[in-house]
Order: sequence, then structure tokens, then C-alpha cells
Amino acid sequence: MSFFPKISFQREVEEYLTKVFRNNELITALGVQEVESKYQSLLSHLSHPPAFTTVRVNTHLASVKHVKKMLLSEIHKQFQGLCLPVLEHPKLQDVLLIPVIGPRQDLKKHASEVIVGAQCGYAVLRGAHVYVPGIVSAPKFMKAGDLVSVYSDIEGKCKRGAKEFEGVKVFLGNGVSELSRSEIFCSRGPLNGMGIRMTEPVYLSPSFDNVLPSHLFLQNLPSVVVSHVVNPQPRERILDMCAAPGGKTTHLASLMHDQGEVIALDKIANKVKKIKQNAELLRLNCIKAFCYDGTRALSVDKGEDEQEGPPFLPESFDRILLDAPCSGMGQRPNMAYSSTLKEVTSYQPLQRKLFTVAVKLLKPGGVLVYSTCTITLSENEEQVAWALKTFPCLQLQPQEPHIGGEGMRGAGLSLDQLKLLQRFDPSAVTSQGMDINSLQDSREDYLVSLANKDCIGFFIAKFIKWNSK
Repeated sequence: MSFFPKISFQREVEEYLTKVFRNNELITALGVQEVESKYQSLLSHLSHPPAFTTVRVNTHLASVKHVKKMLLSEIHKQFQGLCLPVLEHPKLQDVLLIPVIGPRQDLKKHASEVIVGAQCGYAVLRGAHVYVPGIVSAPKFMKAGDLVSVYSDIEGKCKRGAKEFEGVKVFLGNGVSELSRSEIFCSRGPLNGMGIRMTEPVYLSPSFDNVLPSHLFLQNLPSVVVSHVVNPQPRERILDMCAAPGGKTTHLASLMHDQGEVIALDKIANKVKKIKQNAELLRLNCIKAFCYDGTRALSVDKGEDEQEGPPFLPESFDRILLDAPCSGMGQRPNMAYSSTLKEVTSYQPLQRKLFTVAVKLLKPGGVLVYSTCTITLSENEEQVAWALKTFPCLQLQPQEPHIGGEGMRGAGLSLDQLKLLQRFDPSAVTSQGMDINSLQDSREDYLVSLANKDCIGFFIAKFIKWNSK
């Protein structure tokens, strides 16, 4: 039984998704009952956090075993002696997995209620404390040191500064206020420090706020997989077309031992600044980040071949990662998806513009990896079918490692083609939640298998360009 309600959508988006996940290809292959069961399981799992926190080790600076030892010490300190295992992933040699305990259903709720915004609430469910900008409502007489219960305003209905809220809210756990109400909502504007230190979260997961920042990068498991699928090699020239905040960019640089060139593009200046900060923090020197629109990254002027930044000449990259802007429906946890159908369907044309530029920028024999963090057919398998039809020079390639499931039926792809794709599908998980006893009784290979399934919704396709036509 779900601890949280299933994710909710605007009516037109819900109708759209219902058609996607009950398409004729799926029903013919699996039957109505199984198709419906998988869809309902997906909706339920999307509102809950993944069963594991995944961190990527910066192997450019230290070994996985050395960082694991430091991380175990940090978790022991945070959890006051509670022993949680830190697992090394057998197929992802730079990944550490930390089980998430929860949902804990025996927590006693306090009379004082603090309401936080939905995005802040999702961060809390994945191990974060509550910072002042995320607080929407606090009790009238709340002072520093008070015990409070924290709730998420998942529908965004609570007015900032309210003293109480009777709308739809979801319990996230208990904590201690670091500031008084007047300090939180002071007239000088919001502070940026910690507002509530979570002491009894519903989901027990370590906080990574300033924890081994040069050695660890907090990253969802499929996001780590995609850089391994790109498989960058030393001295190659790599393009990360939509790179912010730089998790995959820095991973690519690390995998090629900081030897070669990783070009990172993003069209928002503050996000490009974040890429550069992450590269500096992880001490990676081969990354060059530019504020630039990826749809305009192709140059037609041969006089620009001497310049370092965009636009770039055709066939100038060995490998390209297009982690495309998408509807983001695979992100977890998410209890209320607010985008309209117009917004959801606006991504497919943009993705195709970026993809077309990527194909032209790729050298013959080069590799193009396309990925999204969403669950729709139109942004995933349909894009693959379109790409294979539009660009005869492209051919799907096997992926290594192949940890997710095969692609989803409904876009007219063959079974062999679907097997070459990776779709990380939260509906594949049969259980929901983990307590300390079940964790201690579980074998390590079972836990790793669970981590591979119980993650965000994600999609990966890998192509090779056989010629320049």
C-alpha cells in the first residue's frame, strides 16, 4: 500500500498518459490486466523517492574504496551510530549505493506545523534539511529550538507567510527549528540558511550538504549509466549539448581521465556558471563551458574553424551526449505534476532540432547518445523511430552497461530495436519501502538489483554514424 497518494496530473495530461500506457501494441503483447497494473504501479512509485541514494565517486581524485571508507564514517556520525551499508555497484565501478530507510510510519506528529513548497519537500524526502527559501508557512509563535512537524504543500496553494494551512499537505517528518518565525519571514527578505534541521524524516537518507564535495557527486543512477554508455576515450573531443548543472559533463571528463576536450553548452548563464563551479570543485581541467543555444551550435562559415567555442563546424566531435530538455515526468518523488499538455508536447520539436544539429556535428564513425528523464513515448521511443527514418546514416548500438529494461512498445520499433534501448521503469519494482530489519536480512546482490530498478524514470538510446550523408 502506498504511503503517499499517487502522482496527480492535470486532466488533459492524465488522459494523454492513459492513452500512452494503454496503447494497442502494449495491450496486444501484455494483455489489458498487466498493462493496467504496470501503469498504476508507475503512478504510485513516481510519488515516492527511489529506494537508494546514488553517489558518483570522483575517481580522478581518489579510489572508490577510500571514498567509501570516508562516507561510512560520515553516515555513522549523521545517524548517531545506526549502521547503514554502503554498496559498491558491480557494473558501475564509480558508484556507491546507500539504502533509504522508510517510509517510517510510527513517527509522532507535533502540534506545530511548518509548511514547505513542493520542490523543497521532494528534497527533504531525499535526505535534505529545510532551508529558509523553501518555507512557506510557520506557526505564529515559533522560535528557534522548537520541535515541529514538516509538511509539503504539493499543490502550491499555501500563501507565503501564513500562520497555518488547512489545504492538501503531505507529512515529511519532524525537525527542530533553527530560526524563529520572525527571522524566517523578516522584512529584509528571506535568509538563505537552514530553517529546519530534520531529525525524524519519513525517509531516512543521509544529507550530502557539504559532505566530501570534491570526492562525491550526488546523481541518480541512470544519469551515471548514460555517461558510461557514451564511453568517452582520452584525447577525444566530446560535446555535451545540454549540460547543466554538469553532472554528466564532469563524469565524461573523469571517464576520459581529464585528457582530451569536453565542450559543455547551456543557454542559461547561471547554469553555465554552475558547470564551471562543479568542474573546478572536482578539479577537472578538460571542460570548456559556453553559454550557447544547442540548436544554433552548427556553423556554416568555414572561417570559424579556428575558434574555440560555438558554433562548430560539421563533423567536429568524436562523441556527443544529447541529454535533452524534456517533460521530466520520470523525476521522483513527484506527487503533483503541474505542467499542461501544451507544455508536455512542446518538447518533441525542440528535441528534434537539437538531434538534427547533433547528427551534423558528429564525425563519421562517431557515437551519439540521446537521453531523457521522462516516461512518454513521444520523447523517447518515437524519437528513436523518427531518427532512424530521418537519418539513414544512423544505426542503433548495444549499450554497455545495460542495466535498465528494454524500450516500451507503441512506437512501431521492432523487438530487436527495443532490446537495444534502455528504459528505467519504476513500475518494475514490486515492493515499496525498506526498514532496517529487511535491509539487514537482504543479500547484497538483491539490494543492487533493487537499486537498478527502483530509481527515476529515464531513457537512453545509443547511435553510431556510419557515414556523412
